[in-house]
Amino acid sequence: MSAPPLTRPVPGAAPAAPAFRLLLTLLRPRRRHLTIALVWSLVEGLPAMVSGLLIGAAMDHGLLAANPAAGLGWLGLLGVAMIVKAAATQLMFPHLAAVIEPLRDDLITAVVTATVTRAATAHTPPDTAAVTRLTAQVETVRDLLSALLRSTRQLGISLIAALVGLLLLSPIAAAVVAVPVAVALLVFARLLRALVTRQRALVLTAETLTAQVTPILAGTRDVAACGAYQQAGATVREAVTAQSAATTALARAGTGRRLVVALGAHLPLLILLLTAHSLVQDGRLTTGEVVGAMTYVATGLEPAMRALTGVAGGWGVALAVTLRRLSETTAPAETTTIPAVTPSARPTTATPVGYRLQAEGLGFAYAAGAAPVVCDLTFTVEPGEHLVVAGPSGIGKSTLSLLLTGLRPPTAGRVRLGGVPLDDLPAAELRSLVALIPQEAYVFTGTLRENLAYLSGTDAGDACLLAAAQAVGADGLVERLGGLDATIDVPASLSAGERQLIVLARVHASPARVVVLDEATCHLDPAAEHRAETAFATRERTTLIVIAHRISSARRAGRVLLMDGAAVLLGTHADLVARSALYADLVGHWDDQG
Repeated sequence: MSAPPLTRPVPGAAPAAPAFRLLLTLLRPRRRHLTIALVWSLVEGLPAMVSGLLIGAAMDHGLLAANPAAGLGWLGLLGVAMIVKAAATQLMFPHLAAVIEPLRDDLITAVVTATVTRAATAHTPPDTAAVTRLTAQVETVRDLLSALLRSTRQLGISLIAALVGLLLLSPIAAAVVAVPVAVALLVFARLLRALVTRQRALVLTAETLTAQVTPILAGTRDVAACGAYQQAGATVREAVTAQSAATTALARAGTGRRLVVALGAHLPLLILLLTAHSLVQDGRLTTGEVVGAMTYVATGLEPAMRALTGVAGGWGVALAVTLRRLSETTAPAETTTIPAVTPSARPTTATPVGYRLQAEGLGFAYAAGAAPVVCDLTFTVEPGEHLVVAGPSGIGKSTLSLLLTGLRPPTAGRVRLGGVPLDDLPAAELRSLVALIPQEAYVFTGTLRENLAYLSGTDAGDACLLAAAQAVGADGLVERLGGLDATIDVPASLSAGERQLIVLARVHASPARVVVLDEATCHLDPAAEHRAETAFATRERTTLIVIAHRISSARRAGRVLLMDGAAVLLGTHADLVARSALYADLVGHWDDQG
């Protein structure tokens, strides 16, 4: 199901406008079901409109006129109205469900699409608050809209029906009731603004809490290693305190709803009780009309006002704020108009000459004031060369792999492929020439053939795919799964090593000329790792760069690039053992690990 397009809020619009537009966007495709539900809702309001009239008639023309049969007849009509209401409710709910259930799918699609799109186009860490939107805000919208359409729809119609019935029964009684009701609604409108402001603050503090706590929980080992318990605790404590304060402020503002009910329901009932005797004595109201008016206020107006203020002031405010937040976070990114380039000034697309990989003054830092992870790095990897990148954990080896493959832009210097800067190459061509295999292998639901040919398209036949699988050592896995036509229903059912073998075979079958293995064989045993690395090292017209996690990888390579933070050393394995104490220590550590 495709999500409806969600638009960015108009600057200067009222706070509720984005939420209202988003709600209309979501409900517009379901106009037919909404219309039918509204028609049955009007039928549901029949007892609320006629109850006072029928009870008043039963009193004046039946019980008080010494004609109990007529009184029971009028009350029987009220029973018929109740039966009609029950039938209308039963007929209305299927159409209500047809509105609510697909709405959650549309919102989830919109949130996921916006989150993935922004993560792919912005060079910033993923928005971890999106977890809150998926797990909390989308479900909140679904639950609240369902509750509102079930409750507020009926309550609103009951309130209007009670006022209309009261007007038909006695304009005088209607006037007595209408004034305090109008005052109560004005007070409630003012209260809603405060409730919306405080509910929005609560939603934002919940997002902030998720955004700040998620990286701390994910980096608990780093927190322990750095002894940053106090800083991490202070960050979490501040976010929790802010959310707690926002929750308390919202609860305090919500107490004003009791005043609205007192003004709009209890005060009219009190006024009717105090004025009933004089109105009956003056002949302006009959006893039956007084009882009917009391019925409208006590059984129609008071429950409707109480529930309406509770629902609209609670669920309605939460729905409006959550919808507004989702409309902001799922809005498409701003686009910038780029002036047209004249034919004479249009740059020509450069074509790489060969596949020599060159890093020129390469640098990268995660923030303007942060220490660089990669600093002024210059080296060349010749076509067909086998290079291993070594260094302590956390030194920046994986960051370097992202820079060399064009998946992260450098903050200084540049990387060239065949003499052409990576950022000057079309994305499709770059992804075709350069491949990165990370530690976590991506295998999707589908046939084994589809997984192996994912980077090759229709160019790779079965013979090519099977040859690639055999080269990297995945031929046994292919046979065990049942051949290329075997379906992988649950990728997680494969072991981490099996998934790595599938991805290694996928890249081996691809047209990539530069292959970077970022601990891509860490779940394989040393023999399987040796076979996979050798398959790429001996692959025709292939440059291989390996982020090492075993000493055997460094021993097999032609050259080793050692990153130690202060300086970068480049040489053979034997050369670095003799020149670098750090490398010698790493070799000893690797040897100890086997």
